[in-house]
Amino acid sequence: MKKTTCKNCAPKKLRVGFIGTGNISSSHIAAYAMMPETEIVAGCDIKPERLEWFKKQPGCQNAAVYADYNMMLKAEKLDIVDVCTPNGVHAPASIAALKAGCHVMVEKPMAMNPAECQAMNDAAAKAGKLLACGFQIRYTPAVQMCKRAIEEGLLGDIMYVKVHAMRRRGIPNWGVFGQKELQGGGPMIDIGVHQIESAHYVMGEPKPVAASGRTWTFLGNKPSKVVSMWPNWDYKTYTVEDLCVGQVRFENGTLMQIESAFCCHQEEDTAYWEIMGTKGGFNSKTGTLYHDLAGTMVNSTAGYLPGHPSPTDFVSKLRDFTSAILTGTPLHSSGEEGMAVQKIIDGLYRSADKGGKEVKI
Repeated sequence: MKKTTCKNCAPKKLRVGFIGTGNISSSHIAAYAMMPETEIVAGCDIKPERLEWFKKQPGCQNAAVYADYNMMLKAEKLDIVDVCTPNGVHAPASIAALKAGCHVMVEKPMAMNPAECQAMNDAAAKAGKLLACGFQIRYTPAVQMCKRAIEEGLLGDIMYVKVHAMRRRGIPNWGVFGQKELQGGGPMIDIGVHQIESAHYVMGEPKPVAASGRTWTFLGNKPSKVVSMWPNWDYKTYTVEDLCVGQVRFENGTLMQIESAFCCHQEEDTAYWEIMGTKGGFNSKTGTLYHDLAGTMVNSTAGYLPGHPSPTDFVSKLRDFTSAILTGTPLHSSGEEGMAVQKIIDGLYRSADKGGKEVKI
C-alpha cells in the first residue's frame, strides 16, 4: 500500500474550512470539536439555511461563511479544506483547494469517476499537499480486528469476499442522492463504497483487473405509500439504480462479490462483509473469526469491541489525516486508495451499461 507524507510539516493548530455544510458535515464538525489540534474558521454552502445551521454548531459560532468557495479560499488562510458536497462537486472543489495551498479531506466517494480521481491526485502531487478520502469504516474496531488477523496469518490466503450494503427501503429523502448526474450513481457509489473500501483495505489492497455487474431500478422511480424510515423521496428526479449486484476479479486471483441497494425485498438492512481464506474466515458485522482449533471448527467472536457508529470513527480518520500533516506520519486513506475503489465501482457500472458483460479495469 502506497503511503503519502506531507512536505515541510510543522506542528501548529490547523485552520479548517468546509466546502459543503450538508448533513454529513455534522459528523466532521463533531469530530473536529474533539481534536484540540484543529479549529473551524470558515464554511461555504450555496444554501443560506445550511450556513445558518453551520453557525450554530459547536466550534463554528465565530467562523466566517461564504456562498462561493473560491472567495473563501482567497479570503481565508486555511490549512485544511473539508469537502462535504454532493459527489459531482468533489473534484472541482478539491482541486481548487489544493491549488490554493490547502490539504484536503474529501468525503466518499472520492469523485464521480477515475478520471476525476486522477486529476485530484495530480493536483495534490503538484501542490505538495495531502489528499485524504473519508473512509471511516476502515478505522472501526471489527475491521481493525480483521486486519490484524490477516497480518498474523490467521486467515491464510484470501480467496473470496462477499460485500453487503443493502437497505430494504432506505432511499434518502434529502439531498440529491437520487440524481445520477450529480452523484454518479445510486447505492453502489453511496453506501456500497464504504463496505468495498474497508474489505479492499483488509485484503491488502490488491489491484482490480475486471468487473461484471447488473443494475435494476424498479421502486425508486415510482410513488410509494409503503411505510419506511425515509418516506416521500423525490421519485420524479430519481435516475439511479435501486439495486446493483456484481463481481470483481483481482490480480492475485481473489474474487469479490458485491450487492448494494437503496431498496429491495429482503428481511433486513445489511452493511458488512465476509472474507474466506485458506486458514480462516471473518464476518465484519459480528467481529467473528471462523477457524479450526484443537481439531474443532471454532467461531471466535470478540469479547469486546467499542461501539459503532460513533463520533470516534470520524475522529480516527481525521486524526490520521491531521497527524500526517503535523508530524509527517503516513496517511492511510489517501487519494490513491480512493481511486482504486472508484475504479471498482466504475467497472461495475460500465459492465451494467453493457448488459452485464465483463469489462477490464
